[in-house]
Amino acid sequence: MGILNTTPDSFSDGGSFNSLDRAVEQAMHLSNAGAAIIDIGGESTRPYSEPVSIDEELNRVIPVIEQVVTLTDVPVSIDTSKAVVAAAAMEAGAEIINDVTGLEGDPDMIRIATETGAGICAMHMQGNPQNMQDNPSYDNVVSDIHGYLRDRRDRLLEAGIRHENICLDPGIGFGKTHDHNLTLMQNCFQFLQLGCP
Repeated sequence: MGILNTTPDSFSDGGSFNSLDRAVEQAMHLSNAGAAIIDIGGESTRPYSEPVSIDEELNRVIPVIEQVVTLTDVPVSIDTSKAVVAAAAMEAGAEIINDVTGLEGDPDMIRIATETGAGICAMHMQGNPQNMQDNPSYDNVVSDIHGYLRDRRDRLLEAGIRHENICLDPGIGFGKTHDHNLTLMQNCFQFLQLGCP
């Protein structure tokens, strides 16, 4: 997956691609480099980041998606927790919704995912970007997150989302300490049991 953040303040590329031309150019670079998916996000989810308005997020991502889908066959993913943004992105040509809240942050997100037939990436995050790194704690980080992702998978299936359209993400770096992250990586094979890589 190639990551393209159209934000001024994201983890790795914040501010680098927040103009339309530069964002589209980077998307083509990712496509040519062999990306299997191009993930486009318009709201930073780094620790202590501030949320942006729906209009701001739409303005950041929709023009980029509209151009990128005309220039490459690589599927586009929208990185958002807002159902309105996800719906607009799907209409613009995106095929996947990548939601750091596990489709829990917006009560309309599951409905949008079901109606559009989108692929889904549902992530685990303890808390939200504003507080997730304050004091993350777990009884057992692997089993706690495994249980959460199992429950999310089951909820998505109950809502009518096809099994093959679901991807589950343990959320490395989102509401976890360094030790939690290492433990999750050492035990990543356990998440394969969920059947949604």
